[in-house]
Amino acid sequence: MRRRQTRAYGACMTAQGVRGEALQSAGERFAAAPGLLSRLVAPGFNSLINRIDAGLAKGTLQAHLPDGTQRRLGGRAAGFEATIWLNDWRGLIRLATNGVIGFYQAYEAGEWEADDHVMLLALLSANARTLGNIARSSGPFRWAARIAHRLNRNDRRGAARNIAAHYDLGNDFYAAWLGEAMSYSSAIFDKPAQSLAAGQQRKMRAIAERLTLAPGARVLEIGCGWGAQARMLADEYGAAVEAISLSQAQIAWCSEHAQPHSANGTVAFAVRDYRDVTETYDAIACVEMVEALGREYWPSFMDQIAARLKPGGRAAIQYIVMADDLFETYAGTVDFIQAYIFPGGLLIKSSEFRALAEARGLEWRDEIGFGLDYARTLKLWRERFDAAAAEGRLPPGFDARFLRLWRFYLTYCEAGFRAGNIDVHQVTLVKALDGDDQ
Repeated sequence: MRRRQTRAYGACMTAQGVRGEALQSAGERFAAAPGLLSRLVAPGFNSLINRIDAGLAKGTLQAHLPDGTQRRLGGRAAGFEATIWLNDWRGLIRLATNGVIGFYQAYEAGEWEADDHVMLLALLSANARTLGNIARSSGPFRWAARIAHRLNRNDRRGAARNIAAHYDLGNDFYAAWLGEAMSYSSAIFDKPAQSLAAGQQRKMRAIAERLTLAPGARVLEIGCGWGAQARMLADEYGAAVEAISLSQAQIAWCSEHAQPHSANGTVAFAVRDYRDVTETYDAIACVEMVEALGREYWPSFMDQIAARLKPGGRAAIQYIVMADDLFETYAGTVDFIQAYIFPGGLLIKSSEFRALAEARGLEWRDEIGFGLDYARTLKLWRERFDAAAAEGRLPPGFDARFLRLWRFYLTYCEAGFRAGNIDVHQVTLVKALDGDDQ
């Protein structure tokens, strides 16, 4: 198993390298002669810093610049506070030309440091509306990234490839830091000091309660991960669960380790595309899978939910949203997550997702948001990840560059939830009974 996972990791890292290195090499070529380039564009540095200063409507950034000077940026209203040490002017060049992708590349190259990466990224995220295009790719960088992202569209072949690039890094890798439940989605915390394990149980129970299951109910779980939600639905609610994923590694782990612990219900795991399902069910569960669809596939997903639910059936969906007023700008560029972590991914525009559901006769009920719970989940994951790396509990083959990439990813996501531009929601979709008004 370890040898197979190591080969999968190597293949995935090759794929990630192709996606990331094309952008990285473009950034390197743009800033290949730092001394000459710095002298040529030095006036532009102050102009860019002034734009950042003007764009920080709330919060404060203490900036230590490569020439030894310091600037206090923002400070007009309360908000996140952070300190950055800009070690090389190329970090600004990357930010100005390649947005957050360039800012990550500058981090990876050691061109900037911060006292608190979460606070720095949260400060930038919280001011996204007033910073405008400062942190977005532009010109050839934007179009190169868009073309690369388009190649990762989630048709049947592409979806399987994209899922493999992220989840088939190896079960041992995720087991080292996700926690006992192996749940790779936001927990829900009822108490300030509640453990990650308890929060994940609370999240899964919230999904189960939305489904109002009778013993023996047939349930489809789309995107089952490592099987914890499916096991709960079978063990505690007596459901007959069909759990599907496109990840070969996840399904292999589920089949080997995640069998039901009681005779109350049953679970069958399968590698299957949700578009290939033809049966009908009393209920459907889907936890943080829809972010992997891509916008052009949202309608077909809702078509399947409507078609696969029996009349009166319920679907419980947990999904990550981008603020409606920022969504179109976000969808028109390629961000760090899409370039390096989730090929083909896109967060959800909640108003559009709801309209698609309601147009198919699905009643949208009991929507809740709990973004700060996701921020806490990510913080706990990052602490566990750092501990696993320090203690040598990660499987072999993950080099220092990959560890920095993954740490930046967890930090970047936590910052987004703390700033409030992204959120995580749960909602119940209810299919009308035959004869009911739509």
